[in-house]
Amino acid sequence: MNAIILSALLGVAMMFCSILTQNRTTIRNIAIAGLLILLIGNLLNTYTVYSFNIDSHNMLRFDKFGLFFNSIAIASTLLYAVLSGSDVVKVGNYPAESFALIFFALCGIAILSSYNTLLMLFLGIEIMSIPLYILTGSDKKNLKSNEASLKYFLMGCFSTGILLMGITLLYGASGNFNIETIHATSSVTTSYNYGILSPLGLLLIFISMSFKVSAAPFHFWTPDVYDGAPSVFTSFMATIVKAAGFVAFIKLFSIRMIDLGPSSSIILPAIIIATLLVGNITAVFQQSVKRMLAYSSIAQAGFMLFALYGNNDLSSEGILLYSAAYSIATIGIFAILIKMKDYTFDGYNGLAKKQPLVAAANTVFLLSLAGIPLTAGFFAKYYMLASALKSNGHAILWLVIVAVLFAAVSVYYYFRVIQAMYFKEGDAETAEITIKFKAGLVVMAVLIILIGINPSFLLNWFYF
Repeated sequence: MNAIILSALLGVAMMFCSILTQNRTTIRNIAIAGLLILLIGNLLNTYTVYSFNIDSHNMLRFDKFGLFFNSIAIASTLLYAVLSGSDVVKVGNYPAESFALIFFALCGIAILSSYNTLLMLFLGIEIMSIPLYILTGSDKKNLKSNEASLKYFLMGCFSTGILLMGITLLYGASGNFNIETIHATSSVTTSYNYGILSPLGLLLIFISMSFKVSAAPFHFWTPDVYDGAPSVFTSFMATIVKAAGFVAFIKLFSIRMIDLGPSSSIILPAIIIATLLVGNITAVFQQSVKRMLAYSSIAQAGFMLFALYGNNDLSSEGILLYSAAYSIATIGIFAILIKMKDYTFDGYNGLAKKQPLVAAANTVFLLSLAGIPLTAGFFAKYYMLASALKSNGHAILWLVIVAVLFAAVSVYYYFRVIQAMYFKEGDAETAEITIKFKAGLVVMAVLIILIGINPSFLLNWFYF
């Protein structure tokens, strides 16, 4: 509850910040201080030191998994603000409002990690999504930003309509919005004749959530929106927001995927393969690094979908590890991308000679996304695949092999950036890169390696 209350209050506080000061550096520092307060408040809630005592009438359930994910999301946002906060305040004329929207999005994320009814699922998605529509179009003078915002808004409305229809059908089947009651009712109907209302409602919610996490074939909005949005906000949308969407997705479906009936054994593998195929193969042919990262985020979604197969400890640990590894690496890559004058692969030519520390950190981040051993991304992918095997055994082995093959494909387009930085001649042009920025990159690269060497460095916090 602390994260929900504090993020909403801090969002309101940031809205009034612009009345007190117009200094962009001051606004950035206030936002960072607010994120520190939010992180401390969530940790106090996690370890039962102090929590706001508000009766949610069982609409919210605060368990260790949800609270720990909140900590990962808030800490990742803190790293994002420290590393890219100076770029956030440069977009548009109202920097304080940009941070206010980020706090409101975090409020929605905190709801999604702890919802216990479908009504709170709907509210969490909307509270998270509406600020993102505004942030996507915050660069008013850029037509691509305006177009991306409109596309995102229209597709978001469309998927929300599907979500509401699914919730309506589930309510008709169970007479209740509570997830546990719906599961109990679904298991009864499923065991006899797969009553139409419950499976159809779950299918519609599955489709809607697939839109939110950009799983194929519901991914088509993602490249245009990510490419058109200001890069600094694409970084936030592609990492923390996407991870929150998966947590909400898994919270509803990992336990009762079977409620979809026999079609569940067809639908999920088909979507995983389509997501891996579209994300990886299309990324190979991109000439813009930003657009390549947009398609690679779709491919990463394919791996995260494996968590739907397992209702076990590996599944819970895996999605937490994947959220942290993917968020840290992608935030770092986008922070460097924002500094580049040219977003094409050729724009990175010779970066290692001009900025060796930045190139080294970028290499660590790219290796992590590719799932190379000794980086956090390797164990993140391992936990996802292992959780599916643990729950389904050899029946799902063929799908795991397909995922590993696509992971090998991803190595190609990530290594194109490394090749450009180290093995091609050129004079990569960058904006001013400060010592503080380099220090932030080093901290994030060290975190990636520490988690990659010993994932318990992160996961121990989940249990103790």
